[in-house]
Amino acid sequence: MFYTYKQNTMEKNYLLAKWLNNDMTKEELAELKADPNFEEYDKIKNYSALLKVSDFDEAKILENVISHKKTSPKVIPLYKTWIFRVAAVLVIALGITFTVQNFATQTQYASNGKRITFSLPDNSQVVLNAGSEIEYKKWNWSNHRNLELQGEAYFKVAKGQRFEVKTDLGKVAVLGTQFNVKARKNRFDITCFEGRVKVNYKDKEIILTHGQSVTFQNGTQINIPVNVQKPEWLENQIAFNKENLRNILDEIQRQYNVTIDVKNDSPNELFTGKIPTNNLDVALEIIATTYHLEPKKIKSNKIIFEGK
Repeated sequence: MFYTYKQNTMEKNYLLAKWLNNDMTKEELAELKADPNFEEYDKIKNYSALLKVSDFDEAKILENVISHKKTSPKVIPLYKTWIFRVAAVLVIALGITFTVQNFATQTQYASNGKRITFSLPDNSQVVLNAGSEIEYKKWNWSNHRNLELQGEAYFKVAKGQRFEVKTDLGKVAVLGTQFNVKARKNRFDITCFEGRVKVNYKDKEIILTHGQSVTFQNGTQINIPVNVQKPEWLENQIAFNKENLRNILDEIQRQYNVTIDVKNDSPNELFTGKIPTNNLDVALEIIATTYHLEPKKIKSNKIIFEGK
């Protein structure tokens, strides 16, 4: 097994060396381009091409050669030459990888129907809900603890650590606490489960403590009591408080990765209650019963609601 690995590595390095020397056949080039790491190799090659050495004085070099005693020429095997080049490529690759990982913007994305959990540089924990995205930078995190959120996320901040969550609708400053932020369309929801958070929305600043929640929709503030220890969506339920049907259907689409249409005009009634995120049929039945609609599955991932 070791021999096979070593042999494969040597063959790959040989191909890289030929590629760097522009000495590949069409078949070999096609094989290299099929390598999942080819894009990184190409970046390194382009970067290396920008590196220059100073011009040399040919006459001076010739004079030095003549003035020295002739000795037997030193032969450097070809395989050593390309091994050195491959080693240089790998060193540059490591440098680029380090730069990307530490200085570039880090993006965490939860696609529809999925949720992800990850840690920030200070070991604060984040759970990202379906159809949501967070961006931040690892570099200088201790002095610049900012991240940008689109969608919904639950934060469990490391004790004594402070950072700021920015959204298109407002921002939340925190210090060693547990809280939930949701920014969808024109609705901004913030709930504090432990400690306290400072919420900035337009020209308003509000301090929330344990068990408090606030919602801003179309510029109107709504205070909502909290009687749970963590967001319901972590327990496979979506909690709604005075939400319109379109927002509810948007959330169901994100959670189940489906498409939902409503024929005719959508009912105007606001909904307060919970809908499961692990049983689509039950979720659709709750909507149908509440709004007197009839769900029809056109495909496995496409539903249409019609009036009864």
